[in-house]
Amino acid sequence: MFDFLKKKIKESIESIKEVFTKKEEIKENIEKKLEEKAIVDKVKEEVEKPEVEKISPEELQVEEEILEEVEDKEEKEIKEAEVKLKEEAKELKEEIEEFSKEEIPSSKKAKVKKKLKEEKKSFLQSVTSAIFEKKLSDEEFDKIFKNLEISLLEANIAYEVIQLIKENLKKELVKSQVKRGKVEETIINSIKETMKEVMQEFDVDKIIKKVNEKAPEPVIFLFLGVNGVGKTTSLAKFCKMLQNMGLTCVIAASDTFRAASIEQLEKHASKLKVKLIKHQYGADAAAVAFDAIQYAKANHINCVLIDTAGRQHTNTNLMDELKKVKRISKPDFTIFVADALTGNDAVEQAREFEEKIGFDFSILTKTDVDQKGGAILSVSYISGKPIGFLGFGQEYENLKVFKKEEIIEKIIA
Repeated sequence: MFDFLKKKIKESIESIKEVFTKKEEIKENIEKKLEEKAIVDKVKEEVEKPEVEKISPEELQVEEEILEEVEDKEEKEIKEAEVKLKEEAKELKEEIEEFSKEEIPSSKKAKVKKKLKEEKKSFLQSVTSAIFEKKLSDEEFDKIFKNLEISLLEANIAYEVIQLIKENLKKELVKSQVKRGKVEETIINSIKETMKEVMQEFDVDKIIKKVNEKAPEPVIFLFLGVNGVGKTTSLAKFCKMLQNMGLTCVIAASDTFRAASIEQLEKHASKLKVKLIKHQYGADAAAVAFDAIQYAKANHINCVLIDTAGRQHTNTNLMDELKKVKRISKPDFTIFVADALTGNDAVEQAREFEEKIGFDFSILTKTDVDQKGGAILSVSYISGKPIGFLGFGQEYENLKVFKKEEIIEKIIA
């Protein structure tokens, strides 16, 4: 499920990570070279400064003469002074020898190194942050995103959704700095948040609430969509789900146009043990729906499920007929059914059906074999209506409540 989209997004993430890795390697190399150069220059500068005044041999001679002048003093004082002055003379000689080699005292070296470290840090920060920040330029981002954009288009994701993904991702990679080692996490989180934004969930509890509010009147569900999307099968699965909730149902065979449509519903009704209201082929679809509603009221049935003929959203006459069915039946929930495999076609159908007829939520079929995922990501955002359920397989139990977190985790593991 969604293998194509999952692969393309992963490839794009790796591509962006590679760009950031190269930028970091360049930054590290330049930091190293700048650091080495700064230390060498500063140490050289400090060494050349006359930090400590050197002691000349003449000055040392003065110390020796002082020793001679005190020899006439008392023996004890002479010995003490002699020891003390000799020690001082020794220390001075050692300093002279050390400074003659033009070396810096260790204490001075430590002080210089500390100062250099602080200056180096400030200097490198100002240079590298201005040139090698771990974020992309507009040009770099546009170049990288172009590949992802092509992949998303191939996955049948609507252009409007792609632009939203681009806008949100750009905020993270261009307008904000990305911490080291956080590139992949930043990209994934941005895409996940955008997916959460574009996909809406339908609150299934609304069905039970509506049943309780309308009782003893029935809750009416109107199913619509184009030809061949699995609308009738989805209606049967939906009926089974309502039965599992403890609700009773009646089905209206308002598709009086497609050959064998009534027979198909009769089989489902028989298996589900529900009443089917039908007329002859070519009969008024709205009249069939009306009769089913009256039957439900008379027999205290909780729910009426109205099947309709599949029609292209571009066929004005058939769309007008659907408007009539909706006007007569006054559905509590209008359900748009689309084939997830049709990708952008499903998106355009959702857009047109919402504008011309209006619906409350959608059911997407064949999602178990959908490798691209474009319809799931786009239908809700383009129509502005939530996705209610996902169909998979042919069994009545093969209808599950849509949870966007589950979809996101399957696309971006």
